[in-house]
Amino acid sequence: MTADAPGVVESVPRSAPLDQVRSVKAKLGLLVAVSTILASVLAAVGAVGGVPVWLSIPVTVALALAVTQLLAVGMTSPLREMTAAARGMARGNYSVRVTATSSDEVGELGRAFNRMAEDLAAVDRQRRELVANVSHELRTPLAALCAVLENLVDGVAEPDPVALRTALDQAERLSALASDLLDLARVDAGKAKLTTTQVAVQELLDRAVAEARVTGREVRYDVRVTPPALTVPADRARLQQLIANLLDNASRHSPAGGEVRIAAQQTDGGWRLEVADDGPGIPAADRDRVFERFGTLTETDGGGGTGLGLAIARWVTDLHGGTIHFVDPEPRRTGARVRVDLPNRPRPFAHAPRKAQEIPMTEPGDQVRPSTASAVKTTSTPMTAPTVRVPESGMDLMFGKFWPDARVPGNLQVVLWCLGVGLLAGIVLPFRDLGLGTFVVLLAAGAVILNFSVNRRSRFTLTCAALCVLLAATVVVRDAEWIVVLSLFAGGALCVAALVNGRSVPAFVLAGIAWPLAGLRGLPWLGRSVRTVGGLRASAAMVRTVVLSAAAVLVFGLLFSSADAVFAEWMGAIVPDLELDSFILRAFLTIAVGGVVLAATYLGMNPPNVEVGSGPVRPVARRYEWLAPVLLVDGVFLVFLAAQATVSFGGHDYLERVTGLTYAEYVHQGFGQLTVATALTLLVVWAAARKAPRTTPADVAWLRGSLGLLCLLTLVVVASALYRMHVYQEAYGFTELRLLVDVFEGWLGLLVIGVMVAGVTLKAGWLPRAALLSGAGLLLMIAAINPDAWIAQHNVDRYTETGKVDWYYLRGLSDDAVPVLAKLPENVRDCALSGYERSSDDWLEWNLGRHRAQSLLTPEATARGLTDGSCPSH
Repeated sequence: MTADAPGVVESVPRSAPLDQVRSVKAKLGLLVAVSTILASVLAAVGAVGGVPVWLSIPVTVALALAVTQLLAVGMTSPLREMTAAARGMARGNYSVRVTATSSDEVGELGRAFNRMAEDLAAVDRQRRELVANVSHELRTPLAALCAVLENLVDGVAEPDPVALRTALDQAERLSALASDLLDLARVDAGKAKLTTTQVAVQELLDRAVAEARVTGREVRYDVRVTPPALTVPADRARLQQLIANLLDNASRHSPAGGEVRIAAQQTDGGWRLEVADDGPGIPAADRDRVFERFGTLTETDGGGGTGLGLAIARWVTDLHGGTIHFVDPEPRRTGARVRVDLPNRPRPFAHAPRKAQEIPMTEPGDQVRPSTASAVKTTSTPMTAPTVRVPESGMDLMFGKFWPDARVPGNLQVVLWCLGVGLLAGIVLPFRDLGLGTFVVLLAAGAVILNFSVNRRSRFTLTCAALCVLLAATVVVRDAEWIVVLSLFAGGALCVAALVNGRSVPAFVLAGIAWPLAGLRGLPWLGRSVRTVGGLRASAAMVRTVVLSAAAVLVFGLLFSSADAVFAEWMGAIVPDLELDSFILRAFLTIAVGGVVLAATYLGMNPPNVEVGSGPVRPVARRYEWLAPVLLVDGVFLVFLAAQATVSFGGHDYLERVTGLTYAEYVHQGFGQLTVATALTLLVVWAAARKAPRTTPADVAWLRGSLGLLCLLTLVVVASALYRMHVYQEAYGFTELRLLVDVFEGWLGLLVIGVMVAGVTLKAGWLPRAALLSGAGLLLMIAAINPDAWIAQHNVDRYTETGKVDWYYLRGLSDDAVPVLAKLPENVRDCALSGYERSSDDWLEWNLGRHRAQSLLTPEATARGLTDGSCPSH
C-alpha cells in the first residue's frame, strides 16, 4: 500500500503463488504439505551428506520458513488491510482499498469490502454535496426575504402588494424546497408508500399543464394521449408530482415562445410518458447525472428551481417499478426529451442505494447547467483524513512497538553480499581447523554487517568493531580452542550490542535475543529485496556477465591445470572438493553462515527498540524500605570478614581444630560461593540505587554511605576469593578453568570499583558499556598472555619446586603449550609431549600456535612416554 495523497492509500496489486486456489483450507493444507516435504528432503539430504545435526536442523527450519513465507504471501494481508482501512473509515477516510487478488474466501471478503468502501464513499460525498447545495438553495430565498422585510421594517418600502408578493414568493420557494427534501427523505427511508387507483391519463396531464401555465412562463403546451381514454393503475398524487416536475424542468429550459410536448401512449405491458422541450438539450454523457440531487441548477433560473425536481421524478418512477431516462430529441428538433416507462401493475419497490455517480463537488454560489454539464470534468476531492498505514505482514502485530518494520527498503545488494560471505565460508571452513581462513570469513562478515548498519558512525559501535577484530584474530594466533571459542562468543556479544547501540544491561540481553529473531522479523524485508529483481534493468546483463565469466574461468582453469602441475596444485588449494558429501555439507554451511550474517545485517539496518522499557523508576516513599536491607547485608559482610580475620590470626591449627578441614580444602570450598556473593552484591547495589529517593542531601548521603560501605566490603571479599584461588592453585596446580574463574572474579572487582565511581558522581549511564568493553578487554588479555603456555609454565615451575605434576593434564593442553613443555629435561620432556601430533595444515588453516609447535614435535617425542612407562609419578 502506498499513500499518494494525504489520507489516500492506494493498493498495489501483487500476485501470490496460491492466488488461484479457491479455498483457505486448501491453501493451509498445501503450506503444511510443502513445508513437511521440504523439511523431510533437506533432512534426508543432510543425512546423506553427513551434515551435523546442529547444522542441518537450523538450516532446514530456516528454509521451510522462507518457503512458507513465499507461498503464504497475500493470504492474510487483506484482513490486515481491512483492519487498518476500518480504522481509517472510523476517522472519515473512505478512500482506502484493500488488495484482493486471491480467489479464496479472504479474497472475496476483500472485494466485498472494497465495494462497501465505494458505497460509503459515495454516500459520504453525496452527504457533503447535499449540505453544500441545500445551504446554497436556502441562502438565496432567505437573503431576498430578509431584504424585503428589512426594507418594510426600516420604512424604506411601503407594504404594498408588490413587496408583499415578493416576500410571499420567497417563502413559497422555501416551502417548496422543504417539501421536496421531505419527499426525498421519505423515499430514502422507504416510507413513501403507493396508493394505487385507476388514473385517467388525459385528465391528469390537462391538470398538470394548467398548473404549469400558472407560473407565467411564455411557452406552449402540446398534450397527446394514445388512446385518448387511456387509464393506468398508479398513485395519483405521486404521478402528478412526477409530471409536474418534468413540466417545470422543460418549461424553465425552453426559450420564450417555445413548445413543451407531452405524449402518453400505451405499450406492451405498460405505458410510456415523454416530455420534450426546445431548450439547449443535454449531452449524452451527462444524461444519467442530471437525475442526481441538485443536478439541474442553472444560472438563469431566477430562483425558480430547487435542483431536486428530476431527482424526485426518478424516485417516483422507481416507486412504481418503472424507468426514467433522457433520449435523443425527435428528428429535426433540438432540446431535451425525457422518457418514462411505467408498468400496468406497479411492482412493490424495495429501496436500495444506487451506485454513486462521480459528480463534481459544488461550492456555494456555483451551479451546473444541464446544457453545459459536459464541460465539467468528473473529479474527486481528496479527503483530509490522516493517512492509514496498512501493516505489511503479521510480523508488525507480533513484534509491535519493540521492533517496528520502519519500512526499510528492499536491498538485493545486501542479500547478495551476505550470500557471498556464506559461499566463502562454505569454501573455506569445511575440513579445516580454525586458522587464517576462519579469520578471513569473520572479517568479511564483519565488514558487510558494519557497512550496512545505521549506527556505523557511532563511537561505541566503532570501538566494538575494533575489539571484534582483535577477538577474531585469536583464531590465527592461538590454538587453544577454549579461549578462541570464548573470544568468538564475546565478539558476537559486542557485535549485537554495537548494532543496536545499547546503553544498558537489559538492552544488551534483548540485543542478543534479537539476533536469532531477526531471521523471522526480516522475512518481509527479504521479500521486498527479492522482488526488486524484477525492477532491475541490468539484471539480464548481470546474469549474462556472471555466467560468461564463470565459464571462461572454468575453461581456462582446466586447460592450465592440465598443462602445468604447479598451477594444478595452486588450483587444488583454492577450489574445494566437490564430491557429493562435500558439496552437501558446503551447501548447508553456505546457507547457515549466509543466514546468520543476513540476520545480523538486518539487525543493524533496522535495530529494535531495546531501550523501550528503560524508563524512570518510581522510588520508595520511606527511606527505611531500601536502607534496612542494605544495612543488613553490610552486617552480614562484616561478620564474614570477622570470620576471615579469625582464621588468619588463628592459623591452620585453629582452622583444622574448628572445622576439621585443611587450609587447601577450606579455600576451595568457599571460592565459588564468594564469586556468587560478589555478583549478587552488584545486583543489590543496582536495585537499591534505583529505588532510593534522592530528593534531600540526607537521602544522597545515606545512599553513598551504605552502598559505598557495601562496595568496600565487597572488594575485601574479592581479594579474599582471589587469595583462596591462589592458595588452591599452589596446592593442586593450575588449570584453564581456574585461570578463567580468577579473571572473572577480578572483573567483578573492577565492576565494583566502577560502581563506587558512579556512586560518587551519581551518574551510571556509562557503566554498562564500560562493563561490556572491559570484559572483552580482559578476555583479550587472557588470549594475549597465551593462557595454555602460561598454565604449562606454572605447572612446570611447581614441578621443579615440589616434584608434583599432572602429566595427563599437560598432555591435554593445546599446541600453544608445546614451546614451554619442550624446555623440560629430557627425561620428562617426552612424557609431557606424548599425545601431541604433527599436522599438515594448508595456508587457509595456518595458526601461529600450531606453527610454533611443529618444529618442536619430533616423531620420537610424540611416540614415547605412554608406552615405555618411564614417566615419573605425579
